[in-house]
Amino acid sequence: MHLDDYVAQDATGIAELIRTGKVTAAEVHAAALEALRTVLPRLNAGASEPFDSPLDHDASGTFGGVPFALKDLVCHAADVPTRMGSRITGPTGLTFPYDTELMARFRKAGLATMILSTSPEMGYNANTEPLIHGSTRNPWDPTRSAGGSSGGSAALVAAGAVPVAHANDGGGSIRIPAAYNGLVGLKPTRGRVPIGPDYQEALSGFACEFTVTRSVRDAAALLDEVAGWAPGDKYRLQAPERAYAREPEHDPAPLRIAVHTESWAGTAVDPEVAAAVDGVAATLEGLGHHVERATPEFDWAEFMLAHYRVWGGFVAESVHAISTMSGLAPSADTLEATVLAGYEYGRALTVIEMGEAFGIVNRISRMMGAFHQRYDVLLTPTTNTPPLPLGYLDANADLDHEAWTRRIFDVASFTPLFNLTGAPAISLPLATTAGGLPIGVQFAADLCGESTLLALAGQLERAMPWADRRPGVHAAA
Repeated sequence: MHLDDYVAQDATGIAELIRTGKVTAAEVHAAALEALRTVLPRLNAGASEPFDSPLDHDASGTFGGVPFALKDLVCHAADVPTRMGSRITGPTGLTFPYDTELMARFRKAGLATMILSTSPEMGYNANTEPLIHGSTRNPWDPTRSAGGSSGGSAALVAAGAVPVAHANDGGGSIRIPAAYNGLVGLKPTRGRVPIGPDYQEALSGFACEFTVTRSVRDAAALLDEVAGWAPGDKYRLQAPERAYAREPEHDPAPLRIAVHTESWAGTAVDPEVAAAVDGVAATLEGLGHHVERATPEFDWAEFMLAHYRVWGGFVAESVHAISTMSGLAPSADTLEATVLAGYEYGRALTVIEMGEAFGIVNRISRMMGAFHQRYDVLLTPTTNTPPLPLGYLDANADLDHEAWTRRIFDVASFTPLFNLTGAPAISLPLATTAGGLPIGVQFAADLCGESTLLALAGQLERAMPWADRRPGVHAAA
């Protein structure tokens, strides 16, 4: 398989070529290795070297033989060391003798894992520049961030190395790198995709698992493969009325869409980003949707207080568990400065303080529930700016836990609301800056509204196509 033919296909296209015998899986994997080795030196997006042969997978699965990258965080494969972007995992990382539930489903779907992709330490950043690996660079401009925490996965998909990659999202970590790299990034409803067996829920329910893709149809079809309850899961959601893969094929009925472009944090929004959202809103009106300016109303300071505590508690429990397994103590020698600050903050939290945080979560979630009685979809920027310069979100900076969390959400103020509520949201690559950098546009729906988002995303992919865009750092460049 020629490299140009490989990079021209999304995951669905590659699976079809293999299934019909036009190429062999071995030929696809050889092309993927060539693509990975072409872009890795320029992007630094691998948390491991490419595997000589893919991890075991079901060749008869829907995506049988499709190359895949596994983010080195939360989801793990049996007997494959994981570092989680952190020195505290030890010099060779931690190895588990079992797959997580999601990893087992990735294998059953046929995805052929070729490499582990980079993550910031504990996923606690909207950038991917951990001390343990160095800076992951954006293929559209290597002086800029690939976003985080799924920056390695997004960079590899955008650069044509793999058509789809694992990602997870606790405050925007699927959608932010999707926006920065010109990809589709769907954050599913809380509980839609299993996160066990290591967690019942991660980050007090703020975090979820899925992927980044180049096409809407890949996101939809893959959600069919990995969604659904596993024994012992905290949540058991009703399955959709029809397969998610069918949704992008059909235009949705006219939707009530609220548009908001001002940062809830009160921080600046780049004019090109705001203009991009306005342009999408105009397109939606032309497609027959009812669009109006409206925003959920909530207190940002109270919102952030909940995040300080939920994130601090999660960092503390994560560091404690990893320290116990690795035998390495939390210190400046094993953790980046802001992660160490989060660990210390979390250790000092009281039950009453966490209860207050969950009270805030409840109030804001119920406010959003009422908002979605009036609007089917909320349209916003995904991020406040186009991709930021490398180093802007430096996790080894001398900042306390609250200051660090504010620094992240000051420039990523549109994504974390939907982690708090658990509602689904998707970032679509619907615009670019005058200089050619991707701009992501976010759509959020009520709980269990993935079908609505995927139908709307499919409609916009036809109306405002992006498949012909290619970054400067690319496997076939």
